Amino acid sequence: MHNALGFPDLLRLIDERSTAFRHAVSSAPSLDAQVPTCPDWTLYDLAQHIGGGRRVWAATVAAGPDATAKAKVTATAPREREALDAWLAESTRQLLDALREAGPDRGCWVGWVNSQSPRTCGAVARHQVQELAVHTYDAQVTVGDPQPLPEEVAVDGVDEFLHTCVATTYAWPHEPATLQYHLTEGPSWSIRFDADGARIGPVDGEADTSATTSASDFVLWFYGRAEPGELKLDGDPRVIDRLIAWEPA
Repeated sequence: MHNALGFPDLLRLIDERSTAFRHAVSSAPSLDAQVPTCPDWTLYDLAQHIGGGRRVWAATVAAGPDATAKAKVTATAPREREALDAWLAESTRQLLDALREAGPDRGCWVGWVNSQSPRTCGAVARHQVQELAVHTYDAQVTVGDPQPLPEEVAVDGVDEFLHTCVATTYAWPHEPATLQYHLTEGPSWSIRFDADGARIGPVDGEADTSATTSASDFVLWFYGRAEPGELKLDGDPRVIDRLIAWEPA
C-alpha cells in the first residue's frame, strides 16, 4: 500500500504540473497542432480544457460542502501566446487559492460515487494533480517531448486511481477474483472483485492475476495514454481484460 501525499505536497504538485503544462504549450510551434493522445482536440482545445476546468473546480471548491453539482463557469482561453500563458497561470492560482481557503477536510461535491475516495477538498486536490499530470503528458507528446510522470506524482496516482476509479460497491459480474498491482518503485495493492464490488486493500496472500511495471507506466496505461513499456503479467489475464471492459451500473 501507499501513504497518500499530504495536502501541502498536493498543492505544490498542482503548481508544478501546471507550470510544466504551460511550458509545453509555450514551446509548441502552433496551437492548432492535433493532440495524438486526445485526437479530437488541438493543443488550444487542451489548454482551454485545462484553464477552464481549473476555474470550474475552483468555483466548486469555493461553493462549499452543500453544493449538489459542479459549478458552472464560462471562461474562454485567449489565443495570443503571452495572454494564454497568463490565463493558464491565473486558472491555477484560482484553484490553489480556493483549496487553501477550504483546507483538506472540508466536504466538496465530487464526480465519483460508490468509491473508496472521500468527498473532500483534499481528495479533489489529489485528483487534480493526476488530471494535470496526464494532460501535461498529452501536451508533451504533442510537442514531441513526452516525459515519464514524476515518481511521487505517479506512485500517488496509482493509489488515487484505484481508490477513486476502480473501487466500487457495484457487484462484479464474474466469478470472484483477486488482482494485485506491484510497482517497480516498491508499493503494491490488492483488489478483490466479488458480489460486494471492488475493494482495495493491502497485499495478503495469492492473487489470480498480478501486474508489475513502473508507476508512470501504470498511470498512463490506466488513462489510456500508452501501453506499459515493461509489463510483467502473471496469472489469468482475463481478470484485467474483464476489468477494462467492466462498466459498473
